[in-house]
Amino acid sequence: MKRRIVAVSSIMLVFVFISVALLAGLVSAAPSLYSTNNTYSGTAPKYVFMFIGDGMSTPQINAAQMYLGNMDSPDTPAIKTLDFTRFPGVGSADTYDAESFIPDSASTGTALASGVKTFGGIINMDPAKKVSYEPISKKLKKAGYKVGIVTTVTLDHATPAVFYASEPSRGNYYNLASQLVTSGFDYFGGGYFLDPDGKKASVKNPVNILEQAKKNGYKVAATKADILSLDNKSGKVLALDPAAAQASNDSYAMPYELDRKSDQLSLADFVKKGIEVLDNPNGYFMMVEGGKIDWACHANDAAAAIHDTIALNDAVKEALKVYEKHPDETLIIVTGDHETGGMSIGFAGTEYSTFFEKLEKQSKSYVEFDKIVAEYKEKTKAADAKLEDLLPQIKTSYGLIAPTDPEAKSFPELVLNDYEMVKLRDALRKSMSASKVTSTETDYLLYGTYEPLTVTCNHILDNKAGISFATYSHSGLAVPVYAIGAGYQLFYGAYDDTDINKKLAAITKVK
Repeated sequence: MKRRIVAVSSIMLVFVFISVALLAGLVSAAPSLYSTNNTYSGTAPKYVFMFIGDGMSTPQINAAQMYLGNMDSPDTPAIKTLDFTRFPGVGSADTYDAESFIPDSASTGTALASGVKTFGGIINMDPAKKVSYEPISKKLKKAGYKVGIVTTVTLDHATPAVFYASEPSRGNYYNLASQLVTSGFDYFGGGYFLDPDGKKASVKNPVNILEQAKKNGYKVAATKADILSLDNKSGKVLALDPAAAQASNDSYAMPYELDRKSDQLSLADFVKKGIEVLDNPNGYFMMVEGGKIDWACHANDAAAAIHDTIALNDAVKEALKVYEKHPDETLIIVTGDHETGGMSIGFAGTEYSTFFEKLEKQSKSYVEFDKIVAEYKEKTKAADAKLEDLLPQIKTSYGLIAPTDPEAKSFPELVLNDYEMVKLRDALRKSMSASKVTSTETDYLLYGTYEPLTVTCNHILDNKAGISFATYSHSGLAVPVYAIGAGYQLFYGAYDDTDINKKLAAITKVK
């Protein structure tokens, strides 16, 4: 009896000690069942890639896989997996920011680059815009890695900018670009700049960004030949896609993959060249953004989004070549920053069916069709505008066929019905109107801020294929995360987007 009392007393003393120790922080409690693992004891990788599909979540990835699968197997439902979806480390990241469940690229980019939440529109600063954060790319540069930033949109856009700058507004393009050329990073590739001369900036005597880059030791390569001749002896490089610098719609971005000509550079080309430029004994970090997935989904252009998602996968393949040579020294992460468009594989009019083969008929992005509409508006008075004038271009651009077309009987699945013809006529009238598209709430719901005829063509073809969009903005969906290589196990499970940064910091051992 006495022995039992002593035993019970001992157990109670141990319990009290552990409780006090836990409160005092002397003993670590076991991790919560729902906690994520952000600790790593392995060797830091030398070659680190982070691919970000801007606006890319599960719907965009699934749509691309179904589109490819349908091309191989048109009669039986099948998917053709994108390479990165076969990575062993798979997780899910929440994307809400400090003010909304529906974030923007500046706040989600800050979460990925610096591991903190902030308000929309802010680049690596706190919501009060007083404290600046240091992105992991700068920490890796200090640790001896070379650093590269690649994007299909402009290099001063939000997602690339969070990896080299801190700025109270993502719209301060000249200020962001000035921080780019003073970053000391080793390789920038892809799109051009939105305000290279500082004409929109409140800066006295602004100096052209390219001139600043040269003064800071950057080799500026702006032709295809110059870009393809780059190597690891080129020094610091600013490689600007010639097609982006000449973009006629003032986007200064690389072409949509759907519009890219065979002799123009692709995102994969810039990644491949970046690998060559950054090659060195100490390793490198490269952030690669497929930025126009987001833009296509804003415009509800499913086909353009699908092709740019496939282009991102092609770029990932270049990183996989490095992994195949150095599997123990490489880490590749693929994720999105948020979802755009509220994209859904499913439409009320097609119920349980999809028809991805219809998207194969689209030959150009909404941007290129906008040019057709713009040219028509220049040459035609509003009172004289007729949908019949544009039906041939609608057919060649979207594959949509008028009921009176001689080929209507041969391709009944692509024939415009009476309701769709009415929608197109209403959209053309709105396109020809002098009033703003967003003049009424109804107009916005129908067309967003896009060319009415173009976005209506997008909607009709999307819906015929069995795809729909809920918004012209972003959504609050979580994004998938895929990882392969050193530390990939950390990316299992569900976690916050800021944890992606913390996992990467743990694996590369930077603080």
